[in-house]
Amino acid sequence: MNWQELASALFPSGHAIEESKHMLQGTASVGGQTVCVVGTTDHVPIGVEIALAQARVILDTVRDHPKRPIVILVDTEGQRLRHRDEMLGINGYMAHLGKCVDIARRRGHPVVALVYDQALSGGFITSGLMADACYALPESTIRVMGLPAMARITKVPEERLTELARSNPVFAPGASNYVRMGGVEAIWENDLAACLEAAIARAGGPDRRAALGAERGGRRLAATVTDAVRTGGDVQPA
Repeated sequence: MNWQELASALFPSGHAIEESKHMLQGTASVGGQTVCVVGTTDHVPIGVEIALAQARVILDTVRDHPKRPIVILVDTEGQRLRHRDEMLGINGYMAHLGKCVDIARRRGHPVVALVYDQALSGGFITSGLMADACYALPESTIRVMGLPAMARITKVPEERLTELARSNPVFAPGASNYVRMGGVEAIWENDLAACLEAAIARAGGPDRRAALGAERGGRRLAATVTDAVRTGGDVQPA
């Protein structure tokens, strides 16, 4: 699904979203209220320019439109791996974008992300995973690292990783595995406009990703370890 088709499905009451150099920004109507929309398209990698531009959209919304909902549309192959970006400190730009999303949440802006095509590595972490809740379309592709690359880095044979991926979502790509781990709240089908309206209404409150991962059996110790660190308690075996 291209972004124009997605926008029509998400915002049947109308939108004013524009695309420039693979970045999306604008406003739309959801349930009678105006929302800020920011995102990417065409699998574009997030470089310093897009990171700064997205951060600016979010900060402008926080300054000019208090508590306006923010919708992040995710389609990226990750952070841009170029010498120029690395020399400029791409990690700092990505962190800045993540902090801007965080401050929007802290200032009372409901932030909802939707992976509608592809979401990989750092480009996903500082956008979709920083939202109050992240959702995905059934045909979307989500992964931090492909199994061949993981095999090269970990020195674990790819055949072994493939075997592990059948039973452990941590090793496996795909939206359904991220649902099991709690990183993705749910997969949206059918009436996308109704799904988005309901998600915005539910956004806010404590981060439940680790708890969801435990409930769904995808990350059985994340919530326990987090709670032990917070309280100084012990970690009990799963």
